[in-house]
Amino acid sequence: MSAALIFGLLFALMLTGMPISISLGLTVLMFLFTMTEVPIESVGLKLFSGLDNFGIMAIPFFILAGTFLTRGGVARRMIAFTTSLVGHLPGGLGLAGVAACAMFAAISGSSVATVVAIGSIMLPAMVEHGYPQRFGVGVISTSGALGILVPPSIILVLYGVSTNTSIGALFMAGIVPGILLALMLAAVTWFIAYRRGYPRMPRATLGEQVKAFRESVWGLALIAIVLGGIYGGVFTPTEAAAVAATYAFFITVFIYKELKLKEVGKVLLQAASMSSMLLYIITNAVLFSFLMTHEQIPQEMAAWIIDKHFGVWTFLLVVNIILLAAGNVMDPSSILLIMAPILFPLATKIGIHPVHLGVLMIVNTEVGLCHPPVGLNLYIASGIAKMGISEITVAVLPWLCAMLVFLGLITYVPEISLWLPRLLGMI
Repeated sequence: MSAALIFGLLFALMLTGMPISISLGLTVLMFLFTMTEVPIESVGLKLFSGLDNFGIMAIPFFILAGTFLTRGGVARRMIAFTTSLVGHLPGGLGLAGVAACAMFAAISGSSVATVVAIGSIMLPAMVEHGYPQRFGVGVISTSGALGILVPPSIILVLYGVSTNTSIGALFMAGIVPGILLALMLAAVTWFIAYRRGYPRMPRATLGEQVKAFRESVWGLALIAIVLGGIYGGVFTPTEAAAVAATYAFFITVFIYKELKLKEVGKVLLQAASMSSMLLYIITNAVLFSFLMTHEQIPQEMAAWIIDKHFGVWTFLLVVNIILLAAGNVMDPSSILLIMAPILFPLATKIGIHPVHLGVLMIVNTEVGLCHPPVGLNLYIASGIAKMGISEITVAVLPWLCAMLVFLGLITYVPEISLWLPRLLGMI
């Protein structure tokens, strides 16, 4: 009954159009103050202790790094490099877009930043070279979702903070799935372009490839610095985020010189605005998790699942259905912060590894980014391409089907996620 009341109130508030973060907070406060005897002091204490987490500091730093890189010309150089490598293949610009999204995702940690940075440059270029706009939108909208899977991912940090799972292990767990998804999206891109005879770019010479690499190497080096530093024990994921932000500032201002010192204040303000919005959601999610634990809802759900003798396969299928349904009405951070405290104890109770569950949840939210009504990537691509959401929804279908196949692989072949962190001794 408590669960029905809590979720009924939450969805009723959301249906009014109220932001999810405020809906979460109001749900918790209304329930705590009218249906329980929890002292108000414990609410404030839980808020403080829930946010007093070293890992949370990684979020604003990664957001700041991504903002610097988006404004500093790094995306344009990555596009030039990937185009020099694969532009001569069928659908070469589309393949370059997938590769550029994967690379930019590995330094920005954000799906939104990836679609904005790569899409604003790549979509006009594809149309100019004779590609249908719908094809370009399909490529960029889905490939941009790599931003929340390929490390360093802000959403992976949120999961690690929410469930007390190693952020370093989660980062390593996202590498192989990220590469696999990029290859699957590239395969769909190549097949459609080959069947429809889309144009190819002239083959770049070795000198042009070397030049493009040299111009993009400063941005690419950030991948090695962040992941190498974490794996090598040089710094923690939070410290890696601070290093990434400092490095991004240095290369965009002093190396590429596309961001003036007088513009740095605007970048800091933009990053602070995005960080405060996300941290506000986290604050309310901490309260929601406290309420769920106080009412013992996860424990009761775990007991019910064990009583029904749900196997791992059945449980994972139910989890996918729940998360895909949630993707229709919520953004990735909200899904993760609401569902992780509920699903985590259930999954560990029946033997599912926390890192596998984390990657599974991220992939589900990736799919949610690419379909209406809340698919953020579609709305961003719509703004760039000046296309309607219904038209973009049809355009992304081939790539969306590939993502669903990929979701099935991640769900039932856990070694795709666990192999690398296990090899490195992180789990």
